[in-house]
Amino acid sequence: MTSSTIVSKRFASHTVKVPEMAESITEGTLTAYSKSVGDYVAQDETIATIETDKIDIEVNSPISGTITELLVEVEETVEVGQDLVKIDEGEAPAGGAKEEAPKEEAPKEEASKEEAPKKEAPKKEAPKKEAPKKEAAKPKESKPKESKSESTATFTSFSRNEERVKMNRMRLRIAERLKESQNTAASLTTFNEVDMTNLMDMRKLYKDEFLEKTGIKLGFMGAFAKASTLAAKEIPAVNAAIENNDTMVFRDYTDISIAVATPKGLVTPIVRNAESLSILGIEQEISNLGKKARDGKLTLEDMTGGTFTISNGGVFGSLYGTPIINMPQTAVLGLHGVKQRPVTVNGQVVSRPMMYLALTYDHRVLDGREAVTFLKTVKELIEDPRKMLLLQ
Repeated sequence: MTSSTIVSKRFASHTVKVPEMAESITEGTLTAYSKSVGDYVAQDETIATIETDKIDIEVNSPISGTITELLVEVEETVEVGQDLVKIDEGEAPAGGAKEEAPKEEAPKEEASKEEAPKKEAPKKEAPKKEAPKKEAAKPKESKPKESKSESTATFTSFSRNEERVKMNRMRLRIAERLKESQNTAASLTTFNEVDMTNLMDMRKLYKDEFLEKTGIKLGFMGAFAKASTLAAKEIPAVNAAIENNDTMVFRDYTDISIAVATPKGLVTPIVRNAESLSILGIEQEISNLGKKARDGKLTLEDMTGGTFTISNGGVFGSLYGTPIINMPQTAVLGLHGVKQRPVTVNGQVVSRPMMYLALTYDHRVLDGREAVTFLKTVKELIEDPRKMLLLQ
């Protein structure tokens, strides 16, 4: 939870300010208040939500008391340290909410009583309904109108509505970073295909056992992440980055960014030191981060950094695609859907579950030979997962 800055204005009255969000974030958009003026709020209870270009920040009340004033309108831009809410410190009013309920019910009962005689009036005027019936009974005028509309039907007979929705901060930031990637990196994509038979057999054989023992669901992402860390040891440039346009930074660790789709947009939480984790350990981290992303509970620390990205469009049915580099990283691995296709194995045409792999890389750092070698290594490790045990 984020601690809020408090400034004492007068006795027992406090102003809650916009909290510190991150070193690189100085402003955000106030998206919602969870409390209204007059509401009692407990200490550490959420009173507002601020949207930034990376995550949503919850503003919590530092004291218990009653909200007396909301100082900023919803959808306005706020800066760190700006006054947000005024709270009078104190205990919850005893039975305050309960006493208001019957007072509100009383006028409702009176209103219902007043409506009762009004309903009787139209009943007395019922015989007068004969006049409008005579006016409505003119079929000769309505029929030619209907025939004309049918004969001259055009596209205007269908909906032509348009809706304009302002882009939220996260979507704006995603657009900015993707365009920056296209404009900065010398992007190139190389492809390969992998036979998923052995990995799928291994998953089928052990998934129930490991789910029962550890509670971890065995998927494909853990294996591909582990294979990528092992391949990166052979081709360290995949895990490198350009700094200040003239320096290459090589790392002995691999922090893998996992692309996760959320209602607000694409986020890339990070599995730290993936090279030191087992396939099950990576799966556990991915599961935890994915849940936090969908629940909107990711922190800035969860998404800061990252040296290599894996994007799995296959979960949405993608057959083929070219992922975009997540700057300032050098490469991104794109996974796609598993489809049964005819392939030649030992001179025989057989049906196998195949997946297309795509590696988009920055040619300023990575040469074509290195990129192809990296992707080929990943392919070989997935086709025979036992090799991953030998390369630990």
